[in-house]
Amino acid sequence: MINVTKAYLPPLEEYNFYLQKIWESCWLTNEGPLAKELEGQLKAYLDVPNFLFTSNGTIALQIPLKAMELTGEIITTPFSYVATTTAILWESATPVFADIEENTFCIDPTKIEELITPNTCAILATHVYGYPCQVEAIQKIAQQYNLKVIYDGAHAFGVKYKNKSIYYYGDVSTLSFHATKLFHTVEGGGMICHDKSLNDKLQLYKTFGHYMDDYFTIGINGKNSEFHAAMGLCNLPRVPEFILQRKLLSELYQKNLAGFKLQFPKLSEEVEYNYAYFPIILETEDCLLRLKNKLAENEINTRRYFYPSLNKLPYLKGEPCPVSESISSRVLCLPLYQELLPEEVNKISEIITHFLSTYR
Repeated sequence: MINVTKAYLPPLEEYNFYLQKIWESCWLTNEGPLAKELEGQLKAYLDVPNFLFTSNGTIALQIPLKAMELTGEIITTPFSYVATTTAILWESATPVFADIEENTFCIDPTKIEELITPNTCAILATHVYGYPCQVEAIQKIAQQYNLKVIYDGAHAFGVKYKNKSIYYYGDVSTLSFHATKLFHTVEGGGMICHDKSLNDKLQLYKTFGHYMDDYFTIGINGKNSEFHAAMGLCNLPRVPEFILQRKLLSELYQKNLAGFKLQFPKLSEEVEYNYAYFPIILETEDCLLRLKNKLAENEINTRRYFYPSLNKLPYLKGEPCPVSESISSRVLCLPLYQELLPEEVNKISEIITHFLSTYR
């Protein structure tokens, strides 16, 4: 079976090096030395002023919403993982969906302004597949209407825009280090905030709102363990190599699939990409379903990522978002991970091209 993704595991002796430290200190969690070391390394690697390591990427979204006291309506994207919308609902705010761009699949800034009401408090956008949102246009709108901006950067680790980390934009950017991500800590996530006072508040909120015996505010358990930090410390130095391998495999896919009726996201020349995913857009949902089945028959696992369009969730009453609904019904993510072999990419491509050549 060729899976759609595969978590990288470092050599066991490298992980054991950190396990030995954990055994010696008997410090397992609660902001331990490895967790703080990883925070420092991530801050330096991403070239950001602050970094907070969390237990997962969803809590990393929920904490800023609570800390910034965002109530009312939050304009967000219908094309993202469900956690983006769930975080808004969990904090008792109301998601308002703005449709997406056809080229990047990110939220369309031209659709945001018409949705702003006196109850609008923020914009929560996703850098879909690691492709950056139109951050400058979104910031201009946010400044004009005094709105907060949060970016779900779960897919965007290592991405740069105009030679600067994509995490430089917005009031807060969040990250996911789930096992399926380019960089992972098995489970984990992070928050990046440039304002020191807000960063300090986020830190308190992720540690129950207190420091030792001094209690300051409400909070929750958003901490991560030394075991997860150890995995991150093993994997972080390999990220440039991971990105290079994924780039080569993505270029091979592009070469093999050229000339067929497939749509791909468009990458700006100002973006340094991380090759987190390889999505293709088929002509119709029927074509997608039949191709997915054909690949599955050949033991190739693909994923409808993202499906459904979040405005169509059964427990919501979202307004129509025709672009998102169309893309969502036709998008298929192909296998992509750094240990995928070129011959496996060729095999997958051959099945796809043969199917498309005969599809009626």
